[in-house]
Amino acid sequence: MEKMKLMLVDDEERFLSSIAKLLSKKGIDAVTATSGAEAIEKLKRQTIHVVILDVKMPGMDGNETLVEIKKLFPMVEVIMLTGHATVEFAVDGLKSGATDYLMKPIGIDDLIQKAEEAFEKRQRLEEKIRMAQARK
Repeated sequence: MEKMKLMLVDDEERFLSSIAKLLSKKGIDAVTATSGAEAIEKLKRQTIHVVILDVKMPGMDGNETLVEIKKLFPMVEVIMLTGHATVEFAVDGLKSGATDYLMKPIGIDDLIQKAEEAFEKRQRLEEKIRMAQARK
């Protein structure tokens, strides 16, 4: 069974390193990026299944990054994470293809559960694609 590959994207480097360490202790390897542009570049070089994406970042914000990720990598599941959420941000993110929308602070177990749900969603979709291709 394939292991989930996760990317955390947030401009707060201390938050990124803390969450990455907690994920590592739980057996999950996480790639980190401090901007939307860095996340896109890393997605071009390696396979990532689930992205946990901060909404408020300088430069390319979370919603702009989400749109770019879904355009270039439609199979990547994206979970939006913010401490400044509004209903409008949530609706925009979900309309643009986000799998879920979470509020900071969030417990590591809740974060992992949401990431695993997103990964399972991706695996189910990949299986449907394989079955459809096999019928050709």
